Amino acid sequence: MHASRPDGGPALFRLVRHWARQWAPDVVQRFDEDAPPTWTVPNLFVIQAVAGAGPDEVTVADVARQLGIDRSVASRMITDAVRDGFVRRETSSRDARRAALQLTDEAGKFLHSAQTFQRQAFDALVGHWPAADRTRFAGYLERLATEVLDSPEGS
Repeated sequence: MHASRPDGGPALFRLVRHWARQWAPDVVQRFDEDAPPTWTVPNLFVIQAVAGAGPDEVTVADVARQLGIDRSVASRMITDAVRDGFVRRETSSRDARRAALQLTDEAGKFLHSAQTFQRQAFDALVGHWPAADRTRFAGYLERLATEVLDSPEGS
C-alpha cells in the first residue's frame, strides 16, 4: 500500500469480517425492545431482498440473486417469511409456474425498524465526520450497493 493512496480492498474486507461477527441473530432484537420472535435475521434478509428487487413482480429467483444464494435456500427462507406473516406468495401473472412475492404491512414495520437501526449505526460510525464527507461516503456506499446488487454485471 502506498502511503499517499488509501487501500480500499483490505479495509473493505476488514469491515466485512468485523460486521459478519457482529451480525448475530440477537442483533435484530436490538432494533426494537418489543420485537416479536419472528423478527429474525433470515426474515429481515428476505424482506430486504423483496423490497430491493425492483418495481416489477418479485420471484424466488430475484430473492436468491439479491441474497447471493441458490434458489432452494431462498425458497426455504421465503417459506419461513410467509409463515411468519411478512411475505405473501401468489401465482405469477406472467407465468403460472412461478410465485410472485409481496411484502405485508408487518414486513413494512420490520423493515422500517431495521432501516432506522441501520441509519443510527451509520451515524454512530461517521457522525463525527464533516457533513460533506458523510454525504459523499453515503452516496458511494449506495452506488456500490446498486452496482453490485442491482445491475446484471454485478450478479
